[in-house]
Amino acid sequence: MLAMNGDLNANLRYQSTGDPQLDKAVDQWLTWDKNRRTRAQVEALVAAGRREDLRTRLCSRMSFGTAGLRAPMGAGFNRINDLTVIQSTQGLYSYLSRYFPEFSSRGVVVGFDTRGQEESGCSSQRLAKLAAAVMLSRDVPVHLFSTFVPTPYVPYAVKKLGAAAGVMITASHNPKEDNGYKVYWCNGAQISSPHDKGILQSIEEQLEPWSASCWEEDLVERCSLRTDPLTQINSCYMDELTSLCFHRDLNRSCPLKFVHSSFHGVGHAFVQQAFHAFGFAPPIPVPEQKDPDPNFSSVRCPNPEEGESVLELSLLLAERENACIVLATDPDADRLAVAEKSDGCGWKVFTGNELAALLGWWMFFNWKEAHPDPADTQKVYMLATTVSSKILQAFARIEGFHYEETLPGFKWIGNRIHELSKTGNSVIFAFEESIGFLCGSMVPEKDGVSSAAVVAEMAAYLHNKQLSLNQQLYGHHVSKTSYVICNDPPTIQKIFSRIRNFDGDASYPKTCGGVRIVHIRDVTTGYDSSRPDRRSVLPVTRSSQMITFTLQNGVVATLRTSGTEPKIKYYTEYCAAPGNRSAEVHCVLNTQGFCGLLKIIILGIKKS
Repeated sequence: MLAMNGDLNANLRYQSTGDPQLDKAVDQWLTWDKNRRTRAQVEALVAAGRREDLRTRLCSRMSFGTAGLRAPMGAGFNRINDLTVIQSTQGLYSYLSRYFPEFSSRGVVVGFDTRGQEESGCSSQRLAKLAAAVMLSRDVPVHLFSTFVPTPYVPYAVKKLGAAAGVMITASHNPKEDNGYKVYWCNGAQISSPHDKGILQSIEEQLEPWSASCWEEDLVERCSLRTDPLTQINSCYMDELTSLCFHRDLNRSCPLKFVHSSFHGVGHAFVQQAFHAFGFAPPIPVPEQKDPDPNFSSVRCPNPEEGESVLELSLLLAERENACIVLATDPDADRLAVAEKSDGCGWKVFTGNELAALLGWWMFFNWKEAHPDPADTQKVYMLATTVSSKILQAFARIEGFHYEETLPGFKWIGNRIHELSKTGNSVIFAFEESIGFLCGSMVPEKDGVSSAAVVAEMAAYLHNKQLSLNQQLYGHHVSKTSYVICNDPPTIQKIFSRIRNFDGDASYPKTCGGVRIVHIRDVTTGYDSSRPDRRSVLPVTRSSQMITFTLQNGVVATLRTSGTEPKIKYYTEYCAAPGNRSAEVHCVLNTQGFCGLLKIIILGIKKS
């Protein structure tokens, strides 16, 4: 690529940027990239003299976040595109072939969602085919879905087919510009350490595309090693889903109407089938949102977690159809939002914590009906991420089952489910507060499709008892979660550094909103003031930021960075003491703690 005398400019096929290092990166890209659209993007930036944009795109690489890569689509080594997907798959192949002696017989599963970007030609389907082509070029069997599927179908297929790993091309609920490369291990859980680091290192060692075959999108159509698992996996999934159905006769006669939005993603057909498996009439689809649309044209952002502001079309349709429950799955159908028509007027949009309280009650209620012997409860678990509500912990104390917390992210929950199953234990429910739920443990991943059917059955059962979902909510846990956008990593680093050195070096804040902080846990550094050895029992995660404050008034507040979006997230919950049933006091105290945490986030880089 370089002249023998080392003069890069002598070999340049374009005008120089004036920066030798940047010129080398540009030349590297144009040498390797075979996608004419992304090549044209780089050439146009060079011609326009956009050096900073070129540096951003070409002089750094994506790193693994939550079990994979996620970034905007387009040209560049730190974008999702043909070349970076080929590079990532080459690294994945290299790692798996060293780890699994039987890799060439086990193969991999590859799925994709409905995302796409015309200007770069980077649709999820094309990227999935290129990932498959890399594996097929090395004679590795590939189970490539022939059409878009919910994200949970990939880990489900990995387990069902005995594959070594799975890849899902998706950016879930991220903005339309983004896409991602999500990796699942052979146990069906999202990859975790040390595999994430090992795969990333292997990617960096395998950057040059191996051969022209890696770029052959149509290789999947003519290679005998490629199979389409869609029919088998869909049939097995729907059959197994019926294990979560407890009141089929009641469902068949249910008078309730349900509305479903798939947010322009993959969920419509699969939720319809799940309803059928439970004996329900199909939910009424939101017509503007049931078909795939990579531009997400009818929503300001494709994330149902945002609540009523993005559920507007669903709620309007429900009003017209006299439906009382709205279900919304995010674009890759692993998350579920639920709204219920209020007795008076308006709609109640449930938080993830509120839905988890209902689903946890429902799963244990039905489990207990089938297992009346109290001794059986010793093998039952519910799991939640540590930033989620503690309501199930209180429930577990009363009922006698086990409750455990993990770090944020379903990769931790999925791997814990696998560990518990090896010792004969059963996880009947798991959740994260960001509307991610798993009823049962048929797939070690959050699953909006199965959760939608389970919520419908729970609503039908309660309606038969003259109760609504909201009326069934119980407990005295008041929570509030939200986030602030921050696109500048140094600023995020400064905020968390200031918190860790609030009153001098290595000195955390002592009060929050005027209330004394009694315990601090910082899993980024491994510190936990509540333990005799001052060490956190949760794994240390130095690649992300997370600090939890326990206040004297009972508020627990956590501040953390997102693994997939440029957000600083914050979570607060007030857990009432046994016998204290004054909701008004709870709300006041929770607001006090919440405002204190906001002060730390926004104003806390200065001493209060």
